[in-house]
Amino acid sequence: MKAIVYHGPMDLRYEEVSDPMADAGEVLLRPMFTGICATDIEKWQHGGRGGISGEKAPVIPGHETNGQVESVGLGVKGFARGDRVMVNNVWPCGACFWCRRGQHSVCPRQQNCGLTTDGGLAELMKWPASQLIRLPDSVEHDEAALIEPTTVAVRAVRRSGVKVGDRVAVVGCGTVGLLVLQVLKAAGAVVTALDVRAQSLDMATRLGADHTVVSNSPDAGSQLLDLTGGIGHDVVVETAGAPTTARLSINWTRRGGTTVLVGGTSESPPMNFSEIVGPEKTVVGSVAAGTGDMQIAVDLVARKLVDTRPLITARIPLARGIEEGFNRMLKPEKDVFRILIQPNKP
Repeated sequence: MKAIVYHGPMDLRYEEVSDPMADAGEVLLRPMFTGICATDIEKWQHGGRGGISGEKAPVIPGHETNGQVESVGLGVKGFARGDRVMVNNVWPCGACFWCRRGQHSVCPRQQNCGLTTDGGLAELMKWPASQLIRLPDSVEHDEAALIEPTTVAVRAVRRSGVKVGDRVAVVGCGTVGLLVLQVLKAAGAVVTALDVRAQSLDMATRLGADHTVVSNSPDAGSQLLDLTGGIGHDVVVETAGAPTTARLSINWTRRGGTTVLVGGTSESPPMNFSEIVGPEKTVVGSVAAGTGDMQIAVDLVARKLVDTRPLITARIPLARGIEEGFNRMLKPEKDVFRILIQPNKP
C-alpha cells in the first residue's frame, strides 16, 4: 500500500509499505480523511520525545483520522466491512496508577495512532476495536476528520468547569481555539475571541463569538475589562501556544477565575506567581482527551452544535500530501485552518 512515512526529523516520504493485518481484537480500516495539525508539523520538523521521533521511526503519521472497516480480527464483534467509524486515537493502558483513578489522558503508557503507532496517512491502518466510535449518518467523513481536535476542545471546556452564563475568553483562534469557542457556546457561555489575525477573528464571528478583540493591540486588556464591567473573564482558555500568551491569559482572568492552558510551547516564558497566588486564580493544564470526550465530540458534530466544515481549508489526495499539505503548513502567511489528506474515496 501507499503511505506517507516519517523516517526522522525533516524526512517524510511518500512510499510503498507492507499492508497491515488486523490481529485479535483489532479492526483493519481504510482511512477516508486525515487532518494535519501543528503536532504533526512540530514532530516532522524537530522530532521529539516519544511518538513521531527518531526512536520510533519509521512510523506513519495521522492521528486525526476516520475511515471505513475493511476487515475485523479474531474476536471482534459489533463491526462489519463498510461500517463508518471514528478513530479514538488515545488508547490508555488501563492498568497503571493513573488509569486506575480514571485519569486516562495522562497515562504514561498510552498509545496514540500516528504518534506511537502507525496512523491514518495510509491506504490501510489497524486499530483496536475497543477504540472505535461509530459515525452517525449525519456526519460526513470530511467533517469527522476534525472530531479529534473537537475532542481536545471538549476536554478543555470540561476541565474549565464553565457554567451557563460564564464569560469566557479564548486566546488564539486557530482550529482548536475555534472549536473551543463552539463547545463553549454549546455549554451556554458568553465568548470573547482573541487573535492577531483578522481572518481568524472573522471566522470566530461566523462561528458564534459574542465579541472579538485583536490580542496584540495595546488596549486588549482594557477591552476585556470593559466587556465584563471591569471584573475580568471568569475563564480564559489559551490555545495559541505562543511564548507570551500563557502569562497574558492568566492576567486576563478575573480574581478567583480559572485559566486553562491548552496550547504548548517549547520555550519557557517568565512567570510571576504573585499574579496567581494573590488573586487566588486557578491554572489548569489540558491535553488530548479523557474517557468519554470523543463520544461527546461526535455527538456535538452530529447535532450540528459544532460545525467543522468552515475550518477545512483543502482536501488533498494522499499522493500530494507532503507537497500540498505538510509543506503548505510551513508557509509564514498561515492562511490555513485544517488541511485534510484523503487516502481513499468513500
